[in-house]
Amino acid sequence: MIPQTPTDDNATSIQPALSGGPTGNSKSGNSQSSESSQSLERRIGLRSAVLFNMLEMIGVGPFITLPLVIAAAGYKLSVWAWLLGATIAVADGLVWAELGAAFPRAGGSYAFLREIYGPRGAGNWLSFLYVWQLSFSAPLSIASGCIGLSSFLAWFWPSLENAPIAALPALHYANFAAAAACLLVTALLYRNLSSVTRLAWVLFAGVMAAMTGVIVSGFAHAAATGGWHMPASPAQSAMIAIGGLAQATLITTYDYWGYYNITFLGSEVKRPEKTIPRSILLSVLFVSALYVTMNLASLPSLRNAASHTAESALLRAQLVAEIAQSAFGKWAGYTVAALVVWTAFASVFSLLLGYSRVPYAAARDGNYFRVLAAIHPKHGIPHRSLVALGLVAAAFCFFSLQQVITMLVITRILLQFFLQQVGVMVLRVQRPQLERPFRIPLYPLPPLVAIAGFVFILVNRSDALGGLAVAAGIACSGTVIYLVRAKRLGQWPFELPAPLRPE
Repeated sequence: MIPQTPTDDNATSIQPALSGGPTGNSKSGNSQSSESSQSLERRIGLRSAVLFNMLEMIGVGPFITLPLVIAAAGYKLSVWAWLLGATIAVADGLVWAELGAAFPRAGGSYAFLREIYGPRGAGNWLSFLYVWQLSFSAPLSIASGCIGLSSFLAWFWPSLENAPIAALPALHYANFAAAAACLLVTALLYRNLSSVTRLAWVLFAGVMAAMTGVIVSGFAHAAATGGWHMPASPAQSAMIAIGGLAQATLITTYDYWGYYNITFLGSEVKRPEKTIPRSILLSVLFVSALYVTMNLASLPSLRNAASHTAESALLRAQLVAEIAQSAFGKWAGYTVAALVVWTAFASVFSLLLGYSRVPYAAARDGNYFRVLAAIHPKHGIPHRSLVALGLVAAAFCFFSLQQVITMLVITRILLQFFLQQVGVMVLRVQRPQLERPFRIPLYPLPPLVAIAGFVFILVNRSDALGGLAVAAGIACSGTVIYLVRAKRLGQWPFELPAPLRPE
């Protein structure tokens, strides 16, 4: 059990900043914000913070995308794609580390954007826009993990791929299994943070077993077939190689995402000025070492990686299990497949845990639906936000998400990551005296490297314009909703002069 700390001075000292810009401009809003924030106890230490980050980072993705990365970049450059993805993760992680240590509050990016650009200025709009896009991307990300989980279950029970309703052939039993998994995760998270953390450690053990199984199986299979060696790659021009590396890096960057999960739980972290930066950097270090090792172990077994790119996620998942089966027998393949299912469940667990704090934080400030600002009187968690997000994600389990998720990843880069990377530099200029417990080393190089890395992987995509159009649509629709709401509430840019504000 994580040692509990009393409501500490650190939590109390940040209250003025937390309630500095309540929407609705009412005194009761200030009171509610303060009470809600104090109800979240600081119980998460460094080990648990690294745990939550790694659980989200290591999901279904790395097991399915191994052949995709190799096919896009080639055998030799595939390792560089994982290393380049890790470099971008470290550079961007340093931005999250400085902001997370300076503003350790529930909601992560919501709190950062609101503070950087001003709670009574553009920050009110940008933070609302972030929650708006998260209302789509978070449930879809959670649902995609559940759908991936159900796809792996279909390997054990092929009947899950059958359609129960003749009039809806696209609807399979697997969709119902995915929705059930989502509801189960919601139920498991509906308890106090100490219980959640104990369960997270159990899930993490299965995640590490899955990674270890794939790595050991890969090297054992290589040893049994003549020893490890790099497969030959066909000759290609520099432009084609760069384009393939960009595509592969996009995939690896997505596989690394999650190193910032702890910032969403900022109000529940002990010694956040030290814990948040260390947990971000340690999780990237550990996961990058695992990913690179797993890629090297699998290279000799994936000689025909290009032929696997058109296969379904289920068939690509089988590749990982087949490596184990070739090395140790049939039951080893089933064991690795079961561990991948476990890993998918653990990733969804961490995703829902972190994202559930964002609508709560926005609602607490009056910048989202007020009903989501409630804290459970016994468990001390934002239970309404948790349940609402879990139910929406369960509903999304009945849709096909592959192309939508790709476009929403681009939306998140444009409407979240870029705003933070630019924002951390804006904050340095506008508020040089701000207390920064952690400062980005080699500043401003890391945020510039992160921006350059994201631009590199975005502009080299064949369907880059489609993703940008979706991001623009979400931004425009969110802005229209915000402006209508802001005019009704007298918020920026329609804020009334102080003497005219209603009390």
